[in-house]
Amino acid sequence: MSTPTRRLTVAQALVRFLSVQYTERDGVRHRLIAGTWGIFGHGNVAGIGQALLEAGEEAMPYHQGRNEQAMVHAAVGYARHLDRLSTQAVTSSIGPGATNLVTGAALATINRLPVLLLPGDYFATRAADPLLQQLEHPVEADLSVNDTLRPVSRYFDRITRPEALIPSALNAMRVLADPVETGAVTLALPQDVQAEAYDWPEEFFAERVWHVRRPAPDPFELAEAVAAIRAAERPLIVAGGGVHHSRAEEALKALVDATGIPVASTQAGKGSLRHDHPADLGGIGHTGTAVSDDLARGADLVIGVGTRYTDFTTASGTLFQNPDVRFVNLNITAFDAHKLAARTLVCDARAGLTALTEALSGHRVNSAYEAEYRVGKGRWEQVVDAAFTAADENAVPTQTQVLGALDAIVGDDDVVINAAGSLPGDLHKLWRARSPRQYHLEYGYSCMGYEIPAGIGVQQAAPDTPVWSLVGDGTYLMMPTEIVTAVQEGLPVNLVLIQNHGYASIGGLSESVGGERFGTAYRYRAADGTFSGAPLPVDLAANAASLGMDVLRAKTVRELREALATARASDRPTCVYVETDTVTATAPPAEAWWDVPVAQVASREAATTARSAYDRKVADRRHHL
Repeated sequence: MSTPTRRLTVAQALVRFLSVQYTERDGVRHRLIAGTWGIFGHGNVAGIGQALLEAGEEAMPYHQGRNEQAMVHAAVGYARHLDRLSTQAVTSSIGPGATNLVTGAALATINRLPVLLLPGDYFATRAADPLLQQLEHPVEADLSVNDTLRPVSRYFDRITRPEALIPSALNAMRVLADPVETGAVTLALPQDVQAEAYDWPEEFFAERVWHVRRPAPDPFELAEAVAAIRAAERPLIVAGGGVHHSRAEEALKALVDATGIPVASTQAGKGSLRHDHPADLGGIGHTGTAVSDDLARGADLVIGVGTRYTDFTTASGTLFQNPDVRFVNLNITAFDAHKLAARTLVCDARAGLTALTEALSGHRVNSAYEAEYRVGKGRWEQVVDAAFTAADENAVPTQTQVLGALDAIVGDDDVVINAAGSLPGDLHKLWRARSPRQYHLEYGYSCMGYEIPAGIGVQQAAPDTPVWSLVGDGTYLMMPTEIVTAVQEGLPVNLVLIQNHGYASIGGLSESVGGERFGTAYRYRAADGTFSGAPLPVDLAANAASLGMDVLRAKTVRELREALATARASDRPTCVYVETDTVTATAPPAEAWWDVPVAQVASREAATTARSAYDRKVADRRHHL
């Protein structure tokens, strides 16, 4: 008996296959690939481009981007907001279109977020060799620029024969849907193979549902973790992004309410508890709060939940100073669970937290410890109020006062997006997260240019939700292109554009490590050849307007608050442009160190002074064994 087949091109078959892939968790289904972003060139226009046209919008929605990197960012923002249960694909031509994907792929994989990349590739038959945009290698003839995507992809394949698509496509979906494996997945598609016809088994196009598991904790590991928690006098939970990906916020709250263990959060984990929960201590690490970092230094047990323990979280190995400190790490990946020589609890975050709550029945931390961290939380709230509040409503706002004005405008479900510059530090220390999805910081790769396209992705994922992309002028100049996409799609993303004439964050870092703010200001060259002249007369608000955004200019705190309210009420993409006071210091200082090595020898006094301070700090680093 013959197997029913359908004759399609490779590209047509792939698009049809992707249109019937689903994830399921807790009985709820999602489209795994909800749409495809694409910029077309000779490497994909007659293949994937034609296939998308033929499939139609209902089967596979198409989104027109302006930059390949930005399209990946949009897909990643979409996937993160939907808890990694749904994502989008991105197709590019060969050559520069393909290599533009690399930064976005690295961001996705580092942050453990799914995205499917479909770059065009050279002729599999070598019929045209070399062709336009081909990288020729004298030894490895099968090498193409797409090989730059290998180290930043969780799965990579080059489809050189039509029949090879079937196992590769299935493997791609397996990795995208697996919370342990997920990240960027790349299927490189030679342009001749995309257009080649093949008789595909009909079964390849049947609906397929990928169940997203919630693995339960191992009984032995659970018992070990419970014993460690019961024995601890000063335990501290570090909540990472895994809490959100698992939708484990309520399970975390139940554990904290039952035990009184306080929670500090990483950038990815902020919002795991609502900001006004008495046990929520805010951010931890280099950009953390005073109360979080003080408790971390004295903690005898650190319970990591869904965190990767980056150097910002651990203050480059200097934060957890109690000689007897030990770690219990609850993580769905064994790789992350084993960090810092921890006792491991390898399982789903929600399943693990629920099991811990049940097993810890009747256990609660000492009341004096609870009183201590609640007092510390109250003191930090006063710091936030001082940073957010302007004494003069008619003054030029500082950056933290911009955040204060936004804090006064947003609702519980608004989403605030940021990735790079000095804003992540201010937000991590100061922002009052009202809901699990409000705080959207990409700080695994801290990629300038992420915010605007990610805002588009989030707006697609949550159409009725106010979305705020916060950028400085340096980040804006990296990638404003997707403003055009927001206008084209009618997506009312709000852009808060802060002008401070350069790379303010790196300028401050440069000064602290003896770099004297070299190369960090956007200014004219002075007579001595340095960039220390007058600020450049760049009108970024006019630029945003030229790309189709409504633009509101705010010069004072009062005008800023009014502009933000107007933007939130608008149904069009709107930019609120504000030039900040960079002289008045309103941001609280760092509460913990971050290791950026300083020159061991130098002729300039700033560097030698910085090196002395560095040597004192690095002495506090420890290896947790």
